[in-house]
Amino acid sequence: MRVLAVDDELPALEDLVRLLEASPAVDRVESAASAEEALVALGDGAAIDAVFLDVRMPGLGGLELARVLRRFEQPPAVVFVSAFDDAAVDAFELAAVDYLRKPVSRRRLDEAIERASRRTPAGETATLEDETLAVDVLRGGGTRLLARSSVLYLQAHGDYVRVASTEGRYLVRARLSDLEERWAAHGFVRVHRGFVVNLRRAVEVRPRLNGTAVLVMADGGEVPIARRQVGELRRKLGV
Repeated sequence: MRVLAVDDELPALEDLVRLLEASPAVDRVESAASAEEALVALGDGAAIDAVFLDVRMPGLGGLELARVLRRFEQPPAVVFVSAFDDAAVDAFELAAVDYLRKPVSRRRLDEAIERASRRTPAGETATLEDETLAVDVLRGGGTRLLARSSVLYLQAHGDYVRVASTEGRYLVRARLSDLEERWAAHGFVRVHRGFVVNLRRAVEVRPRLNGTAVLVMADGGEVPIARRQVGELRRKLGV
């Protein structure tokens, strides 16, 4: 991958470039100390696959730059790098592939690089096919963007929704009914008052003696199924 690192703070930019250069998945790293410099670099014919950019910069900020990049014929993948969480929702709306908190760890950077490498050249098409969700990291704090395809199930949790995915367990401030409606066309189905599951990640329906059942997910976890939903789920899953 060929990447561009953008940050107006020189020490932070040097650290980010060093981490990117140490990744075996990165072939070349360019750098820019402002969004304006980044646009010049991108306009000089350099084929950049991903842009790692700070959110808060003087003049043109990271969010504004990302909006410009979306208008490119073949936009690069965008990864935001920030000391703050307050732009995570905007990053989600701009179809960023990840949102990293400073100081950036090696593990999180590797995850972001892997996500960026999976972006197709069509960019926007990939985003429509696999929407991301801004979630709160339960351990260590921070925010990340989670691919919808990795989600196993959603569980109501007070004012939040607990998101179980192949990448871990997270929280998002949302209503379960809103996510159910938004993702219904992508195989997400309400199976219980407190659960919405991704049927594309379900592997088995196991009956219980009281007429209910549990749905076994790809990771081996079990989700309760309300009695009235058992027959319909069997039909949908062909079991």
